[in-house]
Amino acid sequence: MMFPSTPGFTRRTLPVITLLSGAFVVPSLAANESSGAEAIFAGGCFWCMEPPYDDQPGVDATISGYIGGDLDNPTYEDVISGETGHAEVVRIDYQPDEISYEQLLEIFWRNIDPFAVDQQFCDVGDQYRSAIFYVDDEQRELAEASKAEMEERFGREIATQIVAADTFWEAEEYHQDYYQKNPVRYKFYRFSCGRDGRLEEIWGDEAGGPSF
Repeated sequence: MMFPSTPGFTRRTLPVITLLSGAFVVPSLAANESSGAEAIFAGGCFWCMEPPYDDQPGVDATISGYIGGDLDNPTYEDVISGETGHAEVVRIDYQPDEISYEQLLEIFWRNIDPFAVDQQFCDVGDQYRSAIFYVDDEQRELAEASKAEMEERFGREIATQIVAADTFWEAEEYHQDYYQKNPVRYKFYRFSCGRDGRLEEIWGDEAGGPSF
C-alpha cells in the first residue's frame, strides 16, 4: 500500500475545529423526510466518502456516522479507540428513480482499497474497515454480485465485508461536510494519507468513480 511520507500520520494527529461544546448524536431525520431509499457504506475516513456522492443526481444527502458496534450513542472518540466494533460510514439518502443502488456501488468500489483488511490507507483498525451495510435482501444480492465482479476483475480475494445494517448513529455535527467546512485541513489529510495515490494505483482512470 501507499502510505503518507510522515510516519504514523493519522487523523488523530490532525487539528479539528470543534463547532459544538460537546459531542452528541443528532436524531436522523433525512430518511423520514424523504420518500427515497438509503445506502450505507464504510470506506475508511467518512470525511472522504461524502464528496464522491454529494454531486450525484438523485442523492438527497450524505451523512457521516457509525454502525456495526455494541455501544449505544457512540462518540467519535469512542469509535476511533477501536473498542466499540463500529465502523465509520456514510449514509446516502437517494432517489432510486434517479440513481440506482448499482450505480452507488460503482462509486463505492472506486473510492476504496478493496484488498485492505481492517484498514483504509493510513487509517488502521477495524473502525476503518471497508464494508457494505445492506438494508434489505435486494441490496444484499446486489452487493454480493458486485463483490463477485470485483473478485473476477482482479483475480484475487476482496476484503470488503457485506453485512446487515443495524442501528446507524449520526456523527457529531463538526464531522458533517468536513471537506467543505475545513477544506485546507481536509486536503492536507487526504494527501498525507496517500488516499488518491493508492486509488489511482488500483483503479487507474476510474479512481474516484463515475458521475451519473
